Order: sequence, then structure tokens, then C-alpha cells
Amino acid sequence: MQKNIVIESSTISAPKKNVVVVLVNEDGKSAFEVEKMVGKALVDRIMKVRHFKGDKLELVDEVCDGKKGFDRLVLIGVGNVARLQGDDWVKLGGATFAALKDSEEADIYLTVAGEKLKEQSILDFILGIRLRGYAFDDYKTVLKNKEKKAKSCKITLQLEDEKAGKILLERANSLADAVLFARDLINQPANILGTKEFVKEVEKLEKLGVNVEILDEKDMKKLGMGALLGVSRGSKRPPYLAVMQWQGGKTKDRPLAFVGKGVVFDSGGISLKSSGGMEGMKGDMGGAAAVTGLLKAAASRKAKANIVGVIGLVENMPDANAQRPGDIVTSMSGQTIEVINTDAEGRLVLSDALWYTKERFNPKIMVDLATLTGAIMVALGSDHAGLFSNQDDLAHNLIKAGLETGEKLWRMPLNETYDKLVDSKVADMRNSCGRHAGSITAAQFLKRFVGDTAWAHLDIAGTAIESPLNEYNQSWASGFGVRLLDRLIQDSYEG
Repeated sequence: MQKNIVIESSTISAPKKNVVVVLVNEDGKSAFEVEKMVGKALVDRIMKVRHFKGDKLELVDEVCDGKKGFDRLVLIGVGNVARLQGDDWVKLGGATFAALKDSEEADIYLTVAGEKLKEQSILDFILGIRLRGYAFDDYKTVLKNKEKKAKSCKITLQLEDEKAGKILLERANSLADAVLFARDLINQPANILGTKEFVKEVEKLEKLGVNVEILDEKDMKKLGMGALLGVSRGSKRPPYLAVMQWQGGKTKDRPLAFVGKGVVFDSGGISLKSSGGMEGMKGDMGGAAAVTGLLKAAASRKAKANIVGVIGLVENMPDANAQRPGDIVTSMSGQTIEVINTDAEGRLVLSDALWYTKERFNPKIMVDLATLTGAIMVALGSDHAGLFSNQDDLAHNLIKAGLETGEKLWRMPLNETYDKLVDSKVADMRNSCGRHAGSITAAQFLKRFVGDTAWAHLDIAGTAIESPLNEYNQSWASGFGVRLLDRLIQDSYEG
């Protein structure tokens, strides 16, 4: 089961736990004050015997005789601190926690020889610990009762500035909780997390001061959301539009808006998907999960900005009432859409959600997230999410936030040539334009619903689910987008 990780901060002092972790730089040196506490001779001997050099993410785990008050000494290489960037400190935190294995306690000396660590580096290290400690095994009934009880791991971070450490610890924990919240939503099977259940999770944010408003099918019919409602026709589960508002800025400030695709399960509808891998379509609400996690993160740290989150929650199923290929639906904008492929449903949901957000809130920026196309994975694999935008400043800010968090983005093109491909012979546009440039034409489709608003579309199909495992994510769902957008808000639009 997932461990209950308890982290506290302390000024640098003699180790009190059975396991001790020391950071070593590329010169093979650890902080002088740490060497005094742990024993320089012991550290040097282990480094020599194990040929440890202090390279980034290099690790040795040595059993000790206990004479110094601890039974294990773990050395973690940080390499050249000046060259660490992006999510390197998150990875170091994750690798450190992985090295603790089944330990119930540990002292981690979070200090490096000759360096004063930046606050962001300390926060990221803590974040890495928390994110690596996540495991989704709620349904593992074979675990014994004793093992099913979440084990605890008590970690003391030995820091040069304990007071600052407590503040950073609180910030890191609130951000980690938001990312893990998003992971939990995505990892849940579709028979457990449907549209109603997702709404209940959203409503929990009210305890943090988020204003939550839920539009049901009747409300959306009045608004003319024919595109979104068309997707839900084949499912017994009702559709919803969840609106979340955090008011942390000035009353007159235009909000920052984030829109998420929330298809709780995507069978493809009448254009039924092949059976291979369809079980992964429980994660087709990864965009909505990221937006919900973002609002949790922003509210938890009391972000000084007005933030709106809008998510369209539907299920795409094939029954006698499901929409068909060839049907024409009318979106809230009044534009008509020829449904070429019912499996291109995410853009239908987003089209109404984007228009609603634009019209109601007149946002300063609007960013949508969606596990939208397999085509983006063909283009970028799982290392970058696709970025499409109609404004260079917004695109620049997103790319910068992506590099700083390790949730990287690659900008893709939008232009009139691609836009013409979206035109339909019998309606204003079609929802599918074939295999070529599939992620681009999907974005061009969405662009028709944002007007002059500064807008960006993030296609996170390759990064939100089944993404490659790393030092701080061993989960099927990564929670991609929460840290990225939280950093975007902090660095570019807050204060």
C-alpha cells in the first residue's frame, strides 16, 4: 500500500534515525557540518570502496555497524549543482525516497558542500519524495490485513534554515497533494468514477474556498451545447459541466481560465475503438483531472490570482441513442459540426466548454488540456506534450513553465492551410479530417471556438497516461499539467 509519509524539518544536528542520507557533489564532497555529524572517515571509506563519484542520481546504500547511531548510510550524487535544472531536484527527491525502501524512518541532510540551496530546489526535493511515495493499489485484496494498513515513513529533513524549511515543506505538501489527487482521479476504474462521482470530487474543493457550480443536462440544453450533449447520448451516465472559481486576485482582474476534457470512459461510440488497450480509456479525463488538481493547488496556497476551471464531464458509449457518423450537431456558438467520427469526441466536448468559458468569463488567457489525439504521440512520443497557441507570449510562458517543472511542451503549427482541412461540405466544419496532421487539425477545430482570447491547447495524450516511469512517478497516471500550470500562474500571472 501507499506509505503515509510524514516529513518534518530540523536544523542540522546529530542523526537520530536508523537510516541517514547524505548528498555528495561531483567533487565527491559532502557538507562540512554533515561530515562532522556522520563521520568524514566513514563517508570517504564508502566512496572509495564503492567507487562512488557523486554523479547526478548516483547512489550507494551501505550497511553500517551502528557505532554512529545509525544502521544504514545512503549517499546520493547531485553532480554539479549549478547545472541542475528542470525537474532534476524532483528526481533527486524521488530517487532518495526509493533508496529508503521499506525504512520506517530516516534523516536526510538536505545540504550540499559549498552551496546555498535555492528554495525551489528544496521544495522540489520534498515534492519528489511525496510523488515517488504514491502507489495506486486500492483494489489489491490479496494484501494481508497488516500490509493493507498504510505503512508510515517518518523523514526528518536536516536543513540549514529550519524556519524556511517549514514553509517550503507546507508548500511542497500542498502541491504534492494536488498532483496525487489528479493521479487518483485518472487511475480509478470507470465503473467506480463516473460523471456523478467526478462531480462529488470536484465539490470537495469547496472546503478550500473554491466556488463550485454544476451545470446538468437541462442547463446545457438551455445554453445550446449540442456538441457536448451529442457525445453523452449513448451513455446512461448524465453529462455535467463543472465550473470552479478561485478568487485570489483583485475583483476587477480578468480571470485565468483552464478548460479540461473529462470523458470518464471513451469507447469510441458508434465508431467503436478496437479492443486492444481500450481499458486505458478510463484515463480520457486526464485533462479534467489536471484542471481540478490545479484548482486544488491554487486554493491550497491561496494563489493571488482569479482562476477559473471548467470541465466537461461525459461518457462516450454506443447504444441505440448514440450519435452516428454523419450526424450534424449545433454547438453553443451556433456553428454546426458534421460528425465524421464519433471517436473524435473530445473536441466536441471542448468546443462548447471553451465557448462557454470565453463568453461568460472573458478570461485574460484560456488554456485547455486534453488527452485528445493518438497523432500527438506519433509526433512527440511521451517526452513532450503538444502545444498549440494563437499568442506567442502565452506559448512562451507555457514552454518556460514546462522546462522548469519537467512537464515539457513542444509548440506545433497552426495556420490557414490546416484550418481549411476542417471545413465540411455540409456543415460549418467536421470533427475529423483523417490521419494526416491529426493533432493539428484537432487544434484548428478548437481554435474556431476561442475568438480573440489568448488561448493555448495542450494535447497531453502521451504524457498524462501510460507515460514513461521515472524517479518520481511510478504510476500509470502521472498527473501531468498540475505542476506545469501552477508554475505558469506563479511565474507569469500572479502578483
